[in-house]
Amino acid sequence: MKTILIIGLGRFGRHMAQKFLENGNEVMAIDNNEDRADDAVGLIQQIMIGDATEERFMESLGVSNFDLAVIAIGENFQTVLEITVLLKDLGCKYIVARATRDVHKKLLLRNGADYVVYAEREVAERLAIKFGADNIFDYLELTPEIGIYEIAVPDKWRGKSMVELSIRTKYHVSVMATKKQGKIFPLPHPTHVFEEDESVMVMGTMEDIHNLT
Repeated sequence: MKTILIIGLGRFGRHMAQKFLENGNEVMAIDNNEDRADDAVGLIQQIMIGDATEERFMESLGVSNFDLAVIAIGENFQTVLEITVLLKDLGCKYIVARATRDVHKKLLLRNGADYVVYAEREVAERLAIKFGADNIFDYLELTPEIGIYEIAVPDKWRGKSMVELSIRTKYHVSVMATKKQGKIFPLPHPTHVFEEDESVMVMGTMEDIHNLT
């Protein structure tokens, strides 16, 4: 279990908090808007109303005791930057900040953020990949070049095993799991024979995946 501080209770912040809580973590949230705080009361037990750019207020929360702080504010970069710097100064262990532009990401990383997320962009890219190709069902980016893709079993793989296909050597991808009837089977055995009614999770570049599909 981790202790997590969420700053900002807009839709992004609430969704993050909900997922953290579902995974058994302890969450405290901050927002300077009483109405947004009231809307989240049913979801989050610990909510503080206050200004996250105010040093005394943040210091009183014991920021350094949290395992992770998420700055879920997206509409005001100056505020996000100020909070990032303040959290770093107060000894925050790990800071996740939200950005909308590349230049903002660079500035946040230089000023204390450990990880920067493009919420809207990442969702848009994932959906574009998912719905822009007939045989790609889902996608998770690992780096700008490498991702994990859920794809239909390629026609040329059906009825053959991983050993027969020499997948890594011939196709330059790694099979991470198979999926059948909604169930995921991780790290299939090299003798696994691919079937028509299953999908596979493969790791590789977009170019290699397109060559498969």
